[in-house]
Amino acid sequence: MKASEIRRRFITFFTERGHREVPSSSLVPADDPTLLFTNAGMVQFKRTFLGQEPRNYVRAVTCQKCVRAGGKHNDLEVVGHTRRHHTFFEMLGNFSFGEYFKREAIAFAWEFITSSDHLNIHPDRLWISVHESDDEARRLWRDIAHLPDGRIYGLGDADNFWQMGDTGPCGPCAEIYVDLEWKAGDPPADLTRSEFVELAEAGRFLEIWNLVFMQYDRSADGTLTPLPKPSVDTGAGLERIAAVMQGVESNYHTDLFAGLLAEAGRLVGSPYPESDEAAGVSYRVLADHTRAVAFLLADGVYPSNDGRGYVLRRILRRGVRHAWLLGRREPTLAPLTAILVRTMGSAYPELLEKADFLRDVTETEERRFFETIEDGLARLDQIIVSGASTIPGEEAFKLYDTFGFPIDLTELIAAERGVSVDVTGFEHALERQRKRSRAARTTAGGAPAVGASRSRGGWQSVRRGRQKFVGYDTTETETDILAFRQLEGRLELLLHRNPFYLESGGQVSDRGRILGDGWSLTVEDVASAKRGTIVGGEFEGPFEPTTVDAIVDEPRRRSIERNHSATHLVHAALRRHLGTHVRQQGSLVAPDRLRFDFSHHGPIEPAMLDRIARDVNEHIWENVPVETRQMAYPDALALGAMAFFSEKYGDVVRVVTMGDSIELCGGTHVGTTGALGLFRLSSQSGVAAGVRRIEALTGPGAYEALDVLETQLEAVAGSLKAQPDQVTHRLEQLLAERDRLESRLAEALAGGGVMGGLREEATLDVRGLTVTVAETTSEDREELGSIADRFRSGESGRVLVLFGTVGRGAIHVALTDDLVARGLKAGDLVNRIAALSGGRGGGRPHFASAGAGDPALLPDARQAVAAVLDEWVGT
Repeated sequence: MKASEIRRRFITFFTERGHREVPSSSLVPADDPTLLFTNAGMVQFKRTFLGQEPRNYVRAVTCQKCVRAGGKHNDLEVVGHTRRHHTFFEMLGNFSFGEYFKREAIAFAWEFITSSDHLNIHPDRLWISVHESDDEARRLWRDIAHLPDGRIYGLGDADNFWQMGDTGPCGPCAEIYVDLEWKAGDPPADLTRSEFVELAEAGRFLEIWNLVFMQYDRSADGTLTPLPKPSVDTGAGLERIAAVMQGVESNYHTDLFAGLLAEAGRLVGSPYPESDEAAGVSYRVLADHTRAVAFLLADGVYPSNDGRGYVLRRILRRGVRHAWLLGRREPTLAPLTAILVRTMGSAYPELLEKADFLRDVTETEERRFFETIEDGLARLDQIIVSGASTIPGEEAFKLYDTFGFPIDLTELIAAERGVSVDVTGFEHALERQRKRSRAARTTAGGAPAVGASRSRGGWQSVRRGRQKFVGYDTTETETDILAFRQLEGRLELLLHRNPFYLESGGQVSDRGRILGDGWSLTVEDVASAKRGTIVGGEFEGPFEPTTVDAIVDEPRRRSIERNHSATHLVHAALRRHLGTHVRQQGSLVAPDRLRFDFSHHGPIEPAMLDRIARDVNEHIWENVPVETRQMAYPDALALGAMAFFSEKYGDVVRVVTMGDSIELCGGTHVGTTGALGLFRLSSQSGVAAGVRRIEALTGPGAYEALDVLETQLEAVAGSLKAQPDQVTHRLEQLLAERDRLESRLAEALAGGGVMGGLREEATLDVRGLTVTVAETTSEDREELGSIADRFRSGESGRVLVLFGTVGRGAIHVALTDDLVARGLKAGDLVNRIAALSGGRGGGRPHFASAGAGDPALLPDARQAVAAVLDEWVGT
């Protein structure tokens, strides 16, 4: 059973039992500062479990995208070395918000796993663990699943008490395990509790589903407070279930990874060594990390040097490192994204929509890291040319700290050049750096108090003074340096007059340059410290803390300002057209786009989106002044200013007004709305229950998007042989013509008798059955079903074997009702025939279809129909 089928069956099972299908939320948690990434299915329901966000349904089912590569749940470093760990994975889950509890959750899980209509896993393969104190759950497993106590084990908090983080919803859980060594006819093993735990840790028993009974909210001090209503949160790993259903030992050997591993082997010039677990580590890393990188990019995470972007960059560079270990010197993850889009795009349309973006960003990052590696190689060659037979630990650390060389990559390259590496010295240097970092963190906010002494890796104060932000008024200023820190390959500065905006309120940080006396610094990072904002970047060479020119990248800043002012106009327009329930829930203001999240239930109709975009553009064309002023917080609220969902405000606030939009905002803005030039909505989507997202472009970006659309329209018009303003009319003509042709085809099929529209090849008599073998060029499932229904109607003892001759080829089988009543199934027969070409399929008892594994073998399969039927009927 393919993973896509498992996913579909799970969703269908629970929707048929009253659960609302809720789309996967973004990998970036909405309004949850405690999480780096969405790491479980319940994340989007956290506020509902806490009683803070009511919903109009009490049962839900999801297939949630998850990433575990940072924070408490961090699987990054073990990925590739085990059969089960992944950075990205899919979590199937059903949820009850105070409506049903343990009995129903256990009954649902047992039915889905064991029923022949669903997963059909034999009950003798299944084992259960519950919390050692949860006698109720133990009794329910006995009553519902009819399991003896010997297969229900009580374990402690470490195994059977679940919580998402250090705080939040939690409770006892029941875990369902599959015995991977069980064979049909085997009696269940007789195991003690300790034997079961030992075998589970060894891999014989695989946990596939965790049923969490959410009873408590854990506070920061560890106190457990009962939730308003006991609820259910379950999580079943799709990759693990697929491994069980496909009979493979490793998640990586399921269909979810097969295409990625095969393509990775093609790219590196050596196929994936499936039977050699150690040799396959790097291949598995490439397959796994491609998934994580692509899904994170699709959800708006961009490679950077901090936060989520830093984790994404680490994942991507770890993938590059493993490709390098396999001998690859060209981008590898980028071409692998195309395979991922092909295999998972139907389930996650965002992959299809952003396929080019995923490939391009990934390739850019890979090439950037290659440049870093090349710089490191130049340094490595200098060391080797000097005659050293061993690379000193300090030099290996510099390669790691400055050029991003992991120690194993340094060892590999050194070995290629016939030298060794002082790994012990490297580890000592790394530990010294960690101690310096810890010492630096103990100084408040990072920058030292005036008079602090200088130490390697620490801050040095240059002069007294308080930093002043001048970025509202200028993008370039002359300023003194208050303090600096010079690390290996890096320089950080605390400026007296600072024009660089620090990321806040959704607006990204500035970039730019610092020009000193005989030196310059490209500002790549802007960070917060106790004494103010720190700017920094990579730096090599002499440095003196002289008076400097601080210069913000002005074109970039102006683009950011346009997009930030646009979010204010968008917010006001949304409230005018959708209602005052609309409130900002988050935003991203970048130079190339804006993203705005807001409270609203349900998608916005296209006509309404057009009105909203028109409203924003009309305010731009009015060219009203954008005014900013400081005032007391209560006065600002009295004026009608809007305060946002998660911001914290001081006694004095900054109020930004443009027309009838009045908001509290610390960001930078245009002088008049006309500076935006043009506004264009690019997409809308849902990010969580009750939260919508729109993305948009302004100024040059909006113009370029329209230019692209115009070019595409002209291309379409050329293909249709019509003028651009006649494209719609021409399409309507073509669609009408298609409808006429389809109608004529249907009449032809209906008029041709039972076998109308088919080329009949042979009628066989096999053990008293009349077997018709024919060919068809149709690929339409509805049309084929109609042919099968006409074939079966009023007949008995008849079998239709239909060979599709289009594309890769297909096989379809229909049985009359009397044969189905005898226990014969079309799915069984179609699989027997398809197996002769290496294919497989399935369907209903009276009609089933299969794909051809190798189209060249279909003629052989056709010749063997009589023999296959003879054996099939005989059994």
